[in-house]
Amino acid sequence: MNRWLAVLLLAASASTMAASRIVSLAPSLSEIVVELDSADLLVGVLDGGDRPPILKDLPSVGRYGQLDVERLLSLKPDLLLLWPGSVGPAQREQLKALEIPMYVAEPHSLDQLVTQIQDIAAQLGRPERGVQRAAELRLQVEALRQRYRRDAPLLVFYQVWDRPLYTVGGGQIISDALSVCGARNVFADQALPAPQVSVESVLQRQPQMILATEQAQLDAWKKWPVAQGRLLLVNDKGLERPSGQMIEATARLCELIAPDR
Repeated sequence: MNRWLAVLLLAASASTMAASRIVSLAPSLSEIVVELDSADLLVGVLDGGDRPPILKDLPSVGRYGQLDVERLLSLKPDLLLLWPGSVGPAQREQLKALEIPMYVAEPHSLDQLVTQIQDIAAQLGRPERGVQRAAELRLQVEALRQRYRRDAPLLVFYQVWDRPLYTVGGGQIISDALSVCGARNVFADQALPAPQVSVESVLQRQPQMILATEQAQLDAWKKWPVAQGRLLLVNDKGLERPSGQMIEATARLCELIAPDR
């Protein structure tokens, strides 16, 4: 009887500590809250692109790099969900000084993303939903790894922008998505999340395929020898938002890279 009483008291304590007024400071984190069936806890969001329909009427606290701190404080949040890149360094320090509980999410791999989704669910006081969602996503990721695994990974250049030329570094989550698909980012040795590179450096690394988000960017490669490889258009915004839906976007990426699998 005492043991069960202790369990009940622990559960009650966890419930009272759970956040009930959450401000999400990244669209991907807003999506995670929605995926955890917890949109009712959100009182404000930072905008950047389309919102999930269920959040269309929520107050905005600004846009990427333009946080309205006064508006945020007026919402009286008891938890902030932060992706560091969405807020400038000075305002991140300002947020720390406010002493509002904060969960910082910056996953560098799909496995880290799944773990952070489970952690966020615990912060929301809904750990059972986090465990369930994480289990589903882990199974999906492992299935992709098994299906697309190669003894010799395909060498891929992933182009982010063309003027100047940017790619993703090894610590960026898209680089890990490529590895799940049996590919290797030719700039995986770069520490920066989005390093600037040159055409010459790309050619030296001899990618077997080039991925870009715009057809014009791909067409520009046709004058170079690398065009003898595959030039593939990645028209999928899901890869840019590390929430649970990124696993589905990774599955589409794998199919694009290796349809034979």
